[in-house]
Amino acid sequence: MRYRGTNDYNHRQPPRIGVLVTNLGTPDAPEKGALRRYLREFLSDPRVVEVPRLIWFVILHGIILNVRPARSAAAYSSVWTPEGSPLLLHTRAQAEALQARLTAQYGDTVQVEYAMRYGSHSIPEQLQSLLARGVQRLVVLPLYPQYSGPTTGSTFDALAADFRGRRWLPELRFVAQYHDHPAYIDALAASVRSHWQQHGRADRLLMSYHGEPQRYLEQGDPYHCQCHKTSRLLAEALGLSGEDYLTCFQSRFGREPWLTPYTDETLQELPAKGIRSVQVICPGFSADCLETIEEIGVENRDYFLGAGGERYEYIPCLNSEPGHIDALSAIIDQQISGWLPLSVDPDATQSRAVAMGASR
Repeated sequence: MRYRGTNDYNHRQPPRIGVLVTNLGTPDAPEKGALRRYLREFLSDPRVVEVPRLIWFVILHGIILNVRPARSAAAYSSVWTPEGSPLLLHTRAQAEALQARLTAQYGDTVQVEYAMRYGSHSIPEQLQSLLARGVQRLVVLPLYPQYSGPTTGSTFDALAADFRGRRWLPELRFVAQYHDHPAYIDALAASVRSHWQQHGRADRLLMSYHGEPQRYLEQGDPYHCQCHKTSRLLAEALGLSGEDYLTCFQSRFGREPWLTPYTDETLQELPAKGIRSVQVICPGFSADCLETIEEIGVENRDYFLGAGGERYEYIPCLNSEPGHIDALSAIIDQQISGWLPLSVDPDATQSRAVAMGASR
């Protein structure tokens, strides 16, 4: 086996710290061909679909890839912007904001890049960009607050697969979850309060997370528990009682049982219980995408209003809002605190991280 290296590597290049923020990915265009390529890669990941490979190969190539791309292309077209995919735009903006924040603090010592698990801007491509800049210590921050095998676990798989073929490996720190980080909870609470100030409160605050099969929970995946902890901490920060909010799960796929209660069914049932106004937030999504803009913002709105609801509001994801960048910066500060070169004042970093945690 030949291991990949960096051509003309400069051994005198100053060592740097790299930060790689990652998200799920997006098709290159809202078109059937692009969706087919994207879905083939995404749904071929054994972390995403835990079905015997031969059986799944037949289902995927014989049925799903012949039906779903056209349907998904129509959905993506409804959220696509002149600049491209919302998820890609928001993830890029987050990385740029983090780079600006960390450059102001550390100069060019810390280099930030973003990558997608599937599709363009892949993890190997963006990782190579960081290593070419002299990165010898690397923090990987998957932008999934709650750990899940199909998301965070799959990201680590891709990273490990790339590292297996490299001649030289950087020191590595991998952020597996930040569902209960005080700065992240503060950012979520601030976004809800800001929405309340502009629109007032509704009868219920519904916290909707992406679903996953029930059997993953039964086999030890912590995602369900971490989602509920995020909800509880956010409710406490907002001063909500147990009757003021709900935790639900969306985007189920296939016929097997997924985590319940389901978001769509819950919204259809609430009006009959006297709940005529709801506000929905998605604390498991770091950036707005198809599942938040179209599924929550449009499809589930129709379910609620069609069942007799009177007022439905979606509270956008944190995206690149300053409070979110504060939270992500605090997480990164904690990870790199022991890696700082002597020319950087570690006391300033520690003070900032402590201040972020004490702000609750």
